[in-house]
Amino acid sequence: MKKKIRKAVIPAAGFGTRFLPQTKAMPKEMLPVVDKPIIQYIVEELVDAGIEDIIIVTGYHKRTIEDHFDRPSMELIENLRMGGPKKLPLLESIERVSDMANFYYVRQKGPYGNGTPLINVRKMIGDEPFIYTWSDDFIKAAPKTRFQQLIEVYEEYGSSVLACVKAKHDDDYDRYGFAGGKQIKDGLIDVETLIEKPGKTNAPSDLATVSGFIFTPDIFDYLDKALENLGEDEELYYNNALKLMLNDNKRVLAYAIQHGKFYDTGNKLEYLKTVIEFGLEHPDISEKFRDYLKKLDI
Repeated sequence: MKKKIRKAVIPAAGFGTRFLPQTKAMPKEMLPVVDKPIIQYIVEELVDAGIEDIIIVTGYHKRTIEDHFDRPSMELIENLRMGGPKKLPLLESIERVSDMANFYYVRQKGPYGNGTPLINVRKMIGDEPFIYTWSDDFIKAAPKTRFQQLIEVYEEYGSSVLACVKAKHDDDYDRYGFAGGKQIKDGLIDVETLIEKPGKTNAPSDLATVSGFIFTPDIFDYLDKALENLGEDEELYYNNALKLMLNDNKRVLAYAIQHGKFYDTGNKLEYLKTVIEFGLEHPDISEKFRDYLKKLDI
């Protein structure tokens, strides 16, 4: 029987150099989208999909993330209580943050690359399937979220699943990795090849692998093999392990998230677009914010 997916891993050890000097003291994962840090949107989506344990792989400069998901200080609690009934919703919201899931933190060690956080959490994952998802981008989908859709695919096929979005612009092919293979049904392929930033001419399909994935635990053995083959000064990528899995005829699927929109908050322009869109949807400010934007002389 397939094991239930209960755990998720979020790598968050990077320096966020694209946002310097802001990220000199604040982790990029804590940049606000209106009134929540980016990473909280991802955690909330994981919890909605039934995830119980969330492992965040951090560095020495990411203590703010741990503080955010910790219990609020008594000083803050008392300050909000003194504010009376109008502050009660704020108190409830910050208490809810720390109660959403079981949070665990691991300091990243090893070579550069997005495969290293996985090596660091191997003992905590054990022999269970799990979600691996970035901390600075996400796919907003409804009525079923990105992770709910991925879990449904995993439960049907029992293999690793890569979240994808369909490329819309030519430059997408120079920004993301792409998966190619045999189509099982519309939006779902049996992966045969993975190519990073292939350019439109060489892309094996229009399915860009972004944002989040479900991995079966055998990926750890293939990460060990990839690490053994790593040259000096080379980075360790999770794709290295996936390609070895494909060479051994291990099944990997790529699935286009349905009814979703991809938000890449890892660069300045896309981050600002995300803030504006979420501001226009926020119940506290949407109407006034929309009026303000209409009045701008642009």
